[in-house]
Amino acid sequence: MNWTLSDLELWDKTIMSKAKEFDLDWFPINYEVCDYYEMIGHMSYHGMPSHYQHWSYGKSFERTHQMYNLGMEGLPYELIINSNPSIAYLMKQNPLYLQVLIMAHCIGHSDFFKNNRIFKNTNPDSIVSRFRNARKRIQKYVEDPLIGLEKVEKFLDSVHTIKFQTERNRTRRLTRNQIRQNMIDGFNKSKTSSNNKIPNLDKRLLAPDNDLLSFLIEYGDHYDDWQTDILSIVRQESRYFMPQIQTKILNEGWASFWHYKILNNLDLPQDMHLPFLKSHNQVIRPHIGSVNPYHLGFYIFNKIEKKMGINECFFIREVHDDVSAIRMYLDYEDYRELNLFSYSPGKDGTFIDDVSDSKGWKEIRNDLLRNTGTNSMPVISVSNISNNGDLILKHEHDGRDLELTYSDEVVKAIQHIWPKNVKLFTIIEEEPWEI
Repeated sequence: MNWTLSDLELWDKTIMSKAKEFDLDWFPINYEVCDYYEMIGHMSYHGMPSHYQHWSYGKSFERTHQMYNLGMEGLPYELIINSNPSIAYLMKQNPLYLQVLIMAHCIGHSDFFKNNRIFKNTNPDSIVSRFRNARKRIQKYVEDPLIGLEKVEKFLDSVHTIKFQTERNRTRRLTRNQIRQNMIDGFNKSKTSSNNKIPNLDKRLLAPDNDLLSFLIEYGDHYDDWQTDILSIVRQESRYFMPQIQTKILNEGWASFWHYKILNNLDLPQDMHLPFLKSHNQVIRPHIGSVNPYHLGFYIFNKIEKKMGINECFFIREVHDDVSAIRMYLDYEDYRELNLFSYSPGKDGTFIDDVSDSKGWKEIRNDLLRNTGTNSMPVISVSNISNNGDLILKHEHDGRDLELTYSDEVVKAIQHIWPKNVKLFTIIEEEPWEI
């Protein structure tokens, strides 16, 4: 270790001074120094200093620890939490030039968290205390002799399979009473119409519901209080992480864009500048067979600064998510420059479907959008509740079939937390399918 805490404090002040010159606006950042073993633990629990315990996080820790020790997997340079103040982790094993890069990178992330509209409702001021309280409540249920570890973990197992089947598009979900009132108001406003039909207000489900977790909380009158609380905890956590999933490319691109710009303006000594450039190039290099979000995000902001100016970069940081930015700012020339192509696996190997020529680039763009952010996750909506209480789910098929083995397990998991049968309707190989 070629640095001291005093070195980090000095460089932190220097970095912040330069970042203010560039008009960045971030939360205060509290840095915690940890070793690689602790970093793996922070990774497994999403960086939260007080996350509730579950066997899946321990499994993730053991896998990452083993792969790291075998030299088959590295660890991220940085880990920062969307909170106010932000919490960031620095590994003891990192050399000084890398710590300086990471601190500049973290300022970019914190600026993005604070200013991007997608993060508006994540409540960073209270998120750490909310996670801590959730952990305490779940631990209380584990220690309750009438509930216990087995019931809590089994319930969490089921809920985790659908934890991202919740609010995705930031549109406010209506409760059953609100939908009912809207139907009544609509009927009253159109009484004079000859085609006006009296709405059926006795149906258990008055309209399809795209927020499965919120649906279970509202309609699950069979749950004990502790089960409803766990559903609420998982839903709250998912809504906190959803913006990070939806802005992975822009968030990493913004942080990389600014760590590069800040460090190139710090007059680093030669023994730090060359290693910094090498690490930066490793971070933003393209990946074979997949999209590196650091590479694509860094490309977008560099392109926009050159063609439209730095103010447009700040505008993107404020209003866009990954999907909207890709739609608006990448064109044919960019796909050629990025050398993007689409491929699919086959029985005899991997096949190239499209390349970035004048005909294929739009298909590649569509494939990229389908696999960006939450678009990579299937959308499952509640279609109906039958007369005998069966839960009818519908997969919003977009041309991609569900993986049947996984889907079977998910339906079994939902069956564990719903008192009647569960049916999921989808399309497999262009034919209607019921699971």
